[in-house]
Amino acid sequence: MSESNESIQAFQISVSDAALTDLQQRLHRTRLPDQMPGTGWNYGTDTAWLKTLLEYWRDEFDWRAQEAQLNRFDQFVTHIDGVDLHFIHQRSPHEQARPLLLTHGWPGSVVEFRHIIDALTHPEQHGGSADDAFHVIAPSLPGFAFSGKPDQPGYNPERMAHMLAALMQRLGYQRYGAQGGDWGGIINRILAARYPDRLLGLHSNFVLAGAPRDPDILAATPAADIQRREARQAYMANEVGYQQIQGTKPQTLGVGLNDSPAGLAAWIGEKFHGWSDLDGRAPDSKFNRDDLLTNISVYWFTQSITSSARIYYENRAVPLTEPLGYVSVPTAGAIFPKEIYLTPRLWAEQSYNIVRWTEMPRGGHFAAMEEPQLLIDDIRAFFAGLE
Repeated sequence: MSESNESIQAFQISVSDAALTDLQQRLHRTRLPDQMPGTGWNYGTDTAWLKTLLEYWRDEFDWRAQEAQLNRFDQFVTHIDGVDLHFIHQRSPHEQARPLLLTHGWPGSVVEFRHIIDALTHPEQHGGSADDAFHVIAPSLPGFAFSGKPDQPGYNPERMAHMLAALMQRLGYQRYGAQGGDWGGIINRILAARYPDRLLGLHSNFVLAGAPRDPDILAATPAADIQRREARQAYMANEVGYQQIQGTKPQTLGVGLNDSPAGLAAWIGEKFHGWSDLDGRAPDSKFNRDDLLTNISVYWFTQSITSSARIYYENRAVPLTEPLGYVSVPTAGAIFPKEIYLTPRLWAEQSYNIVRWTEMPRGGHFAAMEEPQLLIDDIRAFFAGLE
């Protein structure tokens, strides 16, 4: 598409037979490293678990079935700010439905949302009523999955927020809600700060805010909230190596991950283990293997692991054009206990217009995949409460 082309074209996922054959051949040639006995996940991805996952990927996983499931959704592509932007646009049959922008993060994709889209667009079939209906717009971020790969520097979260605003405007939505976690939560926060008049509400399962400077607010913060935050910080101290690599040398990392499906599965699988509410169990004790491998396969077939990792580099290299300031848009925090960062509500209230705050009983970073019903219920309750 040319830069001036504002058309929206239908899109279907279609992986070639040659790509499937190539993946099979690579999986057959996998060469796994040694692992010291009894170390489990202490040094990184557990080799025994990975071996089992790779065998399933090679011998039982049916990409064509997963591809067909994803293609149930209405998908499109349009050209915005130099990049072809892929998105799901699933409209509800209920005309009063609210538009809802769902924004994923890394190492996620629109695959994360496939088990909540039907409940959001057809709530009467999933324990809700027509009043709970949403028109869902779920874009693949630039550099991720089926969207184009930026061919120049500068696509930081702020630029992506402007692109999502342009997408929603192009679709004719003047007012809409936004929901997201991880980078999606960060990008949606910027969207809310830059376009407050366009957002009905901001729902986030990744509420970030620094410690307030006001000593009275610090003193008023419940000790339990600070303890939980510090506990997660201590845990994450051994979990942020990926940030340093992707934020400084994503291209070098990408050579290995783009060439080896085993390496890619280990890199992404480790995050689903470390960032979820598993109590040390393997990722597939909670996540369906087909869901895990569909997400990994999307990265593999689109060769987007390197371009997606660059968001960490751009976030460090390209500063915001202006401070975010206070987000005046009504905001809901869905706080899952094993999220990688936890912010006390009192601190969040200094940065957001918090009108709903839900302490979830379980769950972690990949909320839409790990605890879809909890997330759906909270989204419905928040936006219903704005009326």
